[in-house]
Amino acid sequence: MGLQKTDKARAELQPGRRSLGQRERALLLLADGRKSVQEVAAYFGHEGEQLVLQLLRDGYLSQQVSAAAVVVQPTAVDPFDGKRSLATTRMFLFDICERMFAKRDPAQAEFFREALRNARDRASMLEVGRALLDEVENTAGAERADSIRERIAMLLPEEMAA
Repeated sequence: MGLQKTDKARAELQPGRRSLGQRERALLLLADGRKSVQEVAAYFGHEGEQLVLQLLRDGYLSQQVSAAAVVVQPTAVDPFDGKRSLATTRMFLFDICERMFAKRDPAQAEFFREALRNARDRASMLEVGRALLDEVENTAGAERADSIRERIAMLLPEEMAA
């Protein structure tokens, strides 16, 4: 599936039009119909997928489905082969905090950073995690929050994941 610019994106890229930031505009330039979401997102590091999804939601990009892509291909559900631990879960929550709130709401990000630093036991860390996920749900929707919950379940030690 290739990412394509929409008419809205082509208008944004015209001289004198600047409603998007530099990273978003650069991403639009890469969308040529041949590169997949993953290929374009890879140019922008850990923020790439978020940028692509936002531009898709906002109508700047569309996905072109090729005949070759229609063939049923096995898809892996982002496998996790790492060690399950509270420390890994905590680092993941810090990462989500940075991705979701650092630019959009720095005060909220600092609140969650501080709360995660002060969470010294399992119960308090999971409580902060729940609050963070509630805010993610308010900001990005239930689907995004659910996908993060699923990842947390994979990171927590098995006796705590239930």
